[in-house]
Amino acid sequence: MKPTKSLLCVASILALSAPTVFSLGFRIADHNAEATARGDAFAATADNPSAVYYNPAGITQLEGTRALLGSYATTLRERVDPAAPGADAFSNTNQELQFVPHFFVTTKAKGSPLAFGLGIYVPYGLGLEYPDDTPFRTTARKGKILYVAINPVIAWKICDSLSVAAGPSVNYGEAELQQGVIAEGDTFKFKGDGVSYSFSAGIKWDPHRMHHFGITYHSATSIDFSGHSTLKTDPFSVPTPFGPFPVAGIDRREEAEARFHIPQNIVFGYSFTPTPDWNFEFNADWTDWQRLKTVTLRQETSGDIAIPFNWQSSWFWEFGITKKFSHGFQASVGYIWSENSVPEKSFNPIVPDSNRHVLSAGFGQKLEHFNWNVAYQWAYGPTRTIAQGTSSDGTYRAHGNSINLTLGYDF
Repeated sequence: MKPTKSLLCVASILALSAPTVFSLGFRIADHNAEATARGDAFAATADNPSAVYYNPAGITQLEGTRALLGSYATTLRERVDPAAPGADAFSNTNQELQFVPHFFVTTKAKGSPLAFGLGIYVPYGLGLEYPDDTPFRTTARKGKILYVAINPVIAWKICDSLSVAAGPSVNYGEAELQQGVIAEGDTFKFKGDGVSYSFSAGIKWDPHRMHHFGITYHSATSIDFSGHSTLKTDPFSVPTPFGPFPVAGIDRREEAEARFHIPQNIVFGYSFTPTPDWNFEFNADWTDWQRLKTVTLRQETSGDIAIPFNWQSSWFWEFGITKKFSHGFQASVGYIWSENSVPEKSFNPIVPDSNRHVLSAGFGQKLEHFNWNVAYQWAYGPTRTIAQGTSSDGTYRAHGNSINLTLGYDF
């Protein structure tokens, strides 16, 4: 069963503009500037259309039809100091600003217990490219995974204090993996795309005007990337006692596919609002990266290639504070502690994950029909040293800067 061509078209457009970033493996949790400003601690509040992602049960708070459109713009630099003698330090080569768009719309009739929503967003994205002369080029040269979710939801307000929601998700993904073979200039590459299906659900409980709780769940899924692999090498000569022995170059292309396991994740949120103008929120956000073990690249004629991951499950610990002012203005600050998902024995430079500190701040305004929010985010990865006795050994450092801008309109 295939999704409609129009949905795939939308997904493809979003995928082409998705980022080359990584954090907590390669999960992206920033789909609304208001949430980004408060460290993405938003599951228990969820009071704008981006609740479709953060906690779909929250859309029962939103009467009428409301829309939200924005983009998360980010740049991330990874510096590598190789352990190999004489090797110079270098950085990833794709440090330009990248964009992650998001779109949400919700509708609820006045007095109705039911609300409906639709979200189009990019929950996963990875991309990193190193210079061709890196010491580990035959292990990792370039990697890119783009993953777009199209997620309709329905929410039911069971009573004044409790709402639940659920909805399916159609997910479109693209993958590209590349590494060197023998010498600079040669390459082995796989490129493919695919579609998967999953679901999301949420619960929002407001037992008291000052205390609010939220739980959000995004299910696991598997996506089969179908495409082709290519192998290109230049001709070269091998010296022998009888003179140079020529070795022909290779230029081969064949059909290939790889199944990739996308993890489930669950978020627990608590919000404390001592007055209507103050909000303090905390989220514990878990991603089941342990599901991602070994990806097998199956080629039509050249045989299978095993790509080991063997990651470990990890957490976002998210904290946010929001203060409302007169004339609809509000300001927020936030902090995220992102746990490393990649153990040293499974380390690959194409996903050089590490523990991350993420600080954020932002402000915005809500008017009668129009609202806007902007947030700045700074991420820092402490130095991580890898010593496996391989070409990947070295010291890795990361830092990034991001801006999220969201515009909303209530019809």
